[in-house]
Amino acid sequence: MFRQEYPRPQFERNNWCNLNGTWDFSFDDDNIGHKEKWYKSHNYDLKIEVPFCFQSELSGINDSSFHDRVWYHREFQIKDYKQNQRVILHIGACDYESEVYINNHLVKKHVGGFSSFSIDITDYLTFEKEEIVIYAYDPSTSEYILRGKQYWKTQNEGIWYTRTTGLWQTVWLEIVDEIHVDSIRMTPDIDTGMLDVEVNLSKLTDAYLNVKVIDCEEEIVDLNIKVQQLSMKFSLDIFHDKIFNMNTHHQGKTWSPENPYLFDIKFKVYHEEKVYDEVKSYFGMRKIHQKNGLIYLNNRPYYQKLVLDQGYYKNGLLTAPNDDDYVKDIQLAKEMGFNGCRKHQVVSDPRFLYHADRLGFIVWGEMANSANFNTSYVEHMMCEWTQVIKRDYNHPCIVTWVPINESWGIPHVQTSSLEQNHTLAMYHLTHSLDTTRLVISNDGWEMMKTDICGIHNYEHGNENNIEKHKQYELSLLNKESIINSMPANRPIYIDGYNHQGEAIMLTEFGGIFYQVEGNNGWGYTLVNSEDIFLKEYKRLIEAVKKSNCIVGFCYTQLTDVFQEMNGLLTFNRKPKVDTEKIKEINDSIDR
Repeated sequence: MFRQEYPRPQFERNNWCNLNGTWDFSFDDDNIGHKEKWYKSHNYDLKIEVPFCFQSELSGINDSSFHDRVWYHREFQIKDYKQNQRVILHIGACDYESEVYINNHLVKKHVGGFSSFSIDITDYLTFEKEEIVIYAYDPSTSEYILRGKQYWKTQNEGIWYTRTTGLWQTVWLEIVDEIHVDSIRMTPDIDTGMLDVEVNLSKLTDAYLNVKVIDCEEEIVDLNIKVQQLSMKFSLDIFHDKIFNMNTHHQGKTWSPENPYLFDIKFKVYHEEKVYDEVKSYFGMRKIHQKNGLIYLNNRPYYQKLVLDQGYYKNGLLTAPNDDDYVKDIQLAKEMGFNGCRKHQVVSDPRFLYHADRLGFIVWGEMANSANFNTSYVEHMMCEWTQVIKRDYNHPCIVTWVPINESWGIPHVQTSSLEQNHTLAMYHLTHSLDTTRLVISNDGWEMMKTDICGIHNYEHGNENNIEKHKQYELSLLNKESIINSMPANRPIYIDGYNHQGEAIMLTEFGGIFYQVEGNNGWGYTLVNSEDIFLKEYKRLIEAVKKSNCIVGFCYTQLTDVFQEMNGLLTFNRKPKVDTEKIKEINDSIDR
């Protein structure tokens, strides 16, 4: 059975049950499931392996044709249930609109294919044999849903890939006391050495909250707080004068890719001998900010060497076949001298973020965008993006949020006041939810208010096109040449907005196509040997090095994905060239 690891490692309890595995499954191409009440009774004609979508090989179905409506069914049992407990059903992700039925009762509707959601199903259970039915509607050709790289045609082409319909992350159950921790929000402040914590409880009661912080098995905080309200806010002294000198900003116990230092933290709600809830988590003391054209990590200038990661796997599509696949991606990227990734047009699985936290790997969190703009898109975008930020807020690896990429979903932002207002709203909404990270409102071009000026430029030609490469170098050389460039014939800033001194990064470039296996594909430039690939890669990095204002980059891309064969790795995660040689080139930028 696939994907049996704990799905939410930053908010962990002991009492849980994984519902991944074989489910009953049916397509509903004639849209008759609701009319015939399939949620009550239906002869399911297929089996599917959850959490893999039916388009993937690992689902056991492997059908990439259009099926916009699908139904899932399975039975389960609740074990070791006690009085005054609640049973919570968690769904990691279900694309795109979902309905959840428990024992014939509709218990939840959810819109959004990338955010997690939970349901208290206790009142619908029989505590004998339980049935769950999940319906998913994913309009294959809609231009207004948040789809990311999922193509609206039947066959992949260009930069577009196979769709993901229905369940594609873990489904699981938790049994909790009716008095339990609903959510935890942790905000580190390395300048004061404090951790600001907000704990929200399910129910007000005569109890205490105990918080313990463990540093390498040494307990450095043991705090008891009388519960007097549902939401409790407090600060914990993490560094103390003994551990941390505020004047020198010693880096030993702050989080970075080079030193992914994590503290364990435990929360317990109790009254006398009665323990209502226990939750295990962790955090990293980390600060990211930009000033005077530089990006600072833990108050020191930090050069980000990122790689674009589409998040696709050959057999599982958006779902990694195994947890170790996340580890392998991070380790291979670090072996090549990258210190992070930009997850492109997909929201990361919490397991990936967990491994990035513990291995030391920067992540830019990005939202999957729509292809076009209307008011329903605005509503869904703002709602789901809020859910994503809330879920992933505590991960130290995330240093930047990217709500919009390359004017996707806002194709007329240059002239449309509606789209301009939406872009500004997304920037400010993100900062209203999170003031601790940087935000790029529209990565690539046509920016307005932004914390990073993120430029996309694939106009570098190849080794035989000397004049084009010279123009590429000149376009990156200084702030004026970058701001006045027109990548993809789009201005860097739209009319009425200009560069305000924010840090400048080359956030997409490269895409060298070197095919070593599989069918024919494409890339932005073509090479036919490892030696030429390394020569071309070095040429592009040297152009970045010559710039007097670029303070970081994101190379396209980590792996081949279907026909897009411009990866440093194949789709099967095999290096195309010597990873040490890529690292040597990346390490040549040492600032």
